[in-house]
Amino acid sequence: MNTARLRDRIAASDPGLLRLAAGLRTVGAIALTLAVLGVLGVSVPHLVAGAIAAMVATFAIREKQRAPQAVTLALGLPVALASLSLGALLSSRVVAGDLFFVVLIFCAVYGRRFGERGTALGLIGFQVYFVSLFVGATVSGLPELYGVLGVAFLCSAAARFLLVPETPAGLLERLREAFRARLAQLVSAQLGLLDAGPGEIDEVLETVREGTARLHETALMIQGRLEEGTADEATARLVQRRIADAEIAAERLGLLLLTARSAEQADTLTLHLPGAPAPRAGRMPGRDEAMAQVRRDLEALRLLVLRPVAARSGTALSQVRNRLLGYREEDRLPPAPPAVQDVFRGIGETARAVLGLRIALDGPQDESDDSPATARSREELDAEDAVMDAGEAQEELTGLERPTTRAAVQVAVGSALAMVGGEFLSSQRWYWAVLTCWIVFLNTASTGEILVKGYRRLLGTVLGVLAGIVLAGVVGQHTWTAFALVLVLVFAMFYTAPLSYTLMSFFVTAALGLLYTLLHTYSLSVLVLRVEETALGAACGVIAAAFVLPVRTDRRTNDLLVTVLERLDEVTEAAVDQLSGGTPVELLDQARDLDQALADLRAATQPLTHPITPLRARRDTARYVVALLETCAYHARSLAATAELLPTHPSIAADPRLRRAGRRIGDNIAAIAAHLADEHSAAAVETGPSIASLLETEVPGTPRFGRVTDRVLRHVQRLDETLVGLARPLHVPVSAPKR
Repeated sequence: MNTARLRDRIAASDPGLLRLAAGLRTVGAIALTLAVLGVLGVSVPHLVAGAIAAMVATFAIREKQRAPQAVTLALGLPVALASLSLGALLSSRVVAGDLFFVVLIFCAVYGRRFGERGTALGLIGFQVYFVSLFVGATVSGLPELYGVLGVAFLCSAAARFLLVPETPAGLLERLREAFRARLAQLVSAQLGLLDAGPGEIDEVLETVREGTARLHETALMIQGRLEEGTADEATARLVQRRIADAEIAAERLGLLLLTARSAEQADTLTLHLPGAPAPRAGRMPGRDEAMAQVRRDLEALRLLVLRPVAARSGTALSQVRNRLLGYREEDRLPPAPPAVQDVFRGIGETARAVLGLRIALDGPQDESDDSPATARSREELDAEDAVMDAGEAQEELTGLERPTTRAAVQVAVGSALAMVGGEFLSSQRWYWAVLTCWIVFLNTASTGEILVKGYRRLLGTVLGVLAGIVLAGVVGQHTWTAFALVLVLVFAMFYTAPLSYTLMSFFVTAALGLLYTLLHTYSLSVLVLRVEETALGAACGVIAAAFVLPVRTDRRTNDLLVTVLERLDEVTEAAVDQLSGGTPVELLDQARDLDQALADLRAATQPLTHPITPLRARRDTARYVVALLETCAYHARSLAATAELLPTHPSIAADPRLRRAGRRIGDNIAAIAAHLADEHSAAAVETGPSIASLLETEVPGTPRFGRVTDRVLRHVQRLDETLVGLARPLHVPVSAPKR
């Protein structure tokens, strides 16, 4: 049990073990390279060159399939040899060498437009040229360095394909396990909502928010690898649907728990906005007694997520599963206040989603101990599966409007400035400034992003210099001890890279301090120079980004915000139309596009929401807008998931009343987008009681949740309210309610 719990914890903290695999693969390549070169008796500078080349050849390649990885690695070797040769030939020709370096940097960044292979080859070419400068490559030493590069690339291939192999199917399987583990963690966090006191609710709610975000992150990672990791398109669609069902059900369960705790309707925004007011416990007769049963059922639900029901009949776990699925039946609900009964319904729907996920991931399950409620759930899932078995062209940018071309020009200008400034600081190590300027442009698209990344790299470098001083003093001239520590630091660098760029820079700088020691060039002045060159390179990158074909953070976030609104409109319009009786369309892919657009926006707003930003009001507005959009995305995903059930689910029927609500939502989204494109736009967001009136049932006494249409209308209502709330921080006019 302890081993299983540890495995689940690791799977949840590192989805798909991507960070662990990247660290082990890179360290394995470097260790194998050092072992081979050590046996061959090469010099320490060549050991350093081989270690860096192996690292570059390993981390530069990002393709998902093994065959394209092998092709890129094979093409990378001649690119590396050519770059090394030119670095050695031009080492004594300062002007020509600098000019070539600028051209190489431009080509390496421009290569991003050709996809992952172009990005990898550009990265290899740049980094190997940097290696030639770092180890002082000469023309006479080229033959031996050619051999070092060959060994490094062969060892990188061995580490990638033999020592730490990775197949799309295997990675997808690990991501599935991570989704289960994170889903179980979210249920555990939701359990804390039941017992949290007045002084603990904010901390517990933050844990629930984090768990919800981490579950969504894992779902996006799975969706991005379904096509490569599944046998056919039908299987990919099935897994995608079941993942979406489980995510939506778990998030809705959290909202129901908040409502039951506060005795009033919880706001969806509470789960998406850090710092949002937490609902306080309210008075509700009979709630406390029922909450004890809720607590036991949540524990049982968590166990169902993590552990499959045993094949033999009559097991306690199968009985628990049957009981939870029974909550989907009105006559099986325990006596409790309405809000708490909603929680039981939410537990039943989540248990159904877990059952569907288990079937999709693990295949058919034992049915010998099914209750009638469980059998009905299986029939619904089978009907949905049977239905599931049964894009617009975008304008391509050209010239300097293309992001890769713009970035290539910017980084070339910034690198030229870094070269000139770096020469004034040091004629031997000016390339550190160029390296920093290059790195701050990687995976960034606006001036603000580059500024934040430059700050983080500088902070990590300063801390790394201090660590390098200590490590260099401890290691002294013990070559293999130093290399062993370098391997540890490289692993830490790759393991922490997705989590913190500052930590990654810290480990890089500490490792470089050890490499300087091995090259007998270590001194305190060298490490201080490293900080100075880093600061200079970051400053040159920011200057180039700010004055050469600049992309302002406001402009980029506005463009991405419009994209999110367009995707939101597509999903909502298609889902509402289908729920109103329209023609079925592909909703899962549209929902995935919405999620990806929102993830891009969230990343682009990091400069605005950074803790050190002096613009506090702007930071709070950015956080609020992103939280509102995440709330909209949740309701849009819920509508899409319900619309997908329409052809098969016996309790869901098309309702033409939804068309009017859908039209108003579409008009409001268009009004917000128009105002973002032109602040003088006269478009206004419309509000009024029309959607709220749709929530009223036609027949008095109809059960509150007896019809799924009622739940659909609630999602539409929340989406409409959130769009009106979004208009205010974006300064979009809101029209008065129509009479």
